[in-house]
Amino acid sequence: MARARYQTHRTIAETRVTPAKWDAARVALAEVTERFGVLAAHADPHAMATADWSVADTAAHVTAVAWLNACSVGHDDSSFPVPSVREQVAATTVDTLGAGLNTAFLDAYTERDLGEVVARLRSSIEKFLGLTAYQDPTTLMDWLGGSRIPLAGLVAHLTNELLLHGRDIARAVDAPWHVPNAYAAQFFELFLVEIARNGTGHILDRGAPEREGRIAVEFRSAHTSPVTMVLDTGRLWVEEPSRDNDVRVHFEPAALNLVLFHRVPHARAALTGSLRVWGRRPWLLVPFLSKVRLP
Repeated sequence: MARARYQTHRTIAETRVTPAKWDAARVALAEVTERFGVLAAHADPHAMATADWSVADTAAHVTAVAWLNACSVGHDDSSFPVPSVREQVAATTVDTLGAGLNTAFLDAYTERDLGEVVARLRSSIEKFLGLTAYQDPTTLMDWLGGSRIPLAGLVAHLTNELLLHGRDIARAVDAPWHVPNAYAAQFFELFLVEIARNGTGHILDRGAPEREGRIAVEFRSAHTSPVTMVLDTGRLWVEEPSRDNDVRVHFEPAALNLVLFHRVPHARAALTGSLRVWGRRPWLLVPFLSKVRLP
């Protein structure tokens, strides 16, 4: 019998991590690392990639993240230029990331020669992929603000860092850059869904009273399995889709990631049809996204 489109009862969502998605995520990380390296190595280091970071700063930031992750899976913090970073990781939230960890990384990792930065990036990703080749992709890792993500989510997060900041650099130097939906879907399923499944810790804390009540937002795309994210008085988890969702979002993964990371306005994504919102209470997407947000 075919599975019904919507389940009658609410059911906690199953993990989206599978052997096939793990293999695909590792391929994506290797491919995007190479693309990013070629782009950055030939870019003007002084061009402004964001309002605050030059191309050299942006490449150094991505490299520092990759270096940290390689050290984390290898249990070798001593080789990273910010040995005390773990204390900051546990205390970091979405709202303190920019002035906290990101600033500490860039202050400590002072290399800005793009050749050297790209070499460090490639060696860090190569080490990371080598150390994780035979590990269980569902192994949970401590992450920002006491949140927990599977190893597969860490891979997808690294790929997303390269894709987003690669786009920043490409726009600064007027070079082509492609964000594949298949790769963006890995970030949504292996990182966003899984961090909600395994615990967000304090990463979404705002220091303000929480909105009371349940908001259920169903996400669907041609590249991901349908899932519902539920926010209830500050707590976030994921369920399989049910009939009582408040909001339904149909999305192109690349467009959704660019919206969530403030690269593309919601309105532009809606006008192109890459992000469509409807449901019985679609206005609840606003308070949902004010809590479930990205830096």
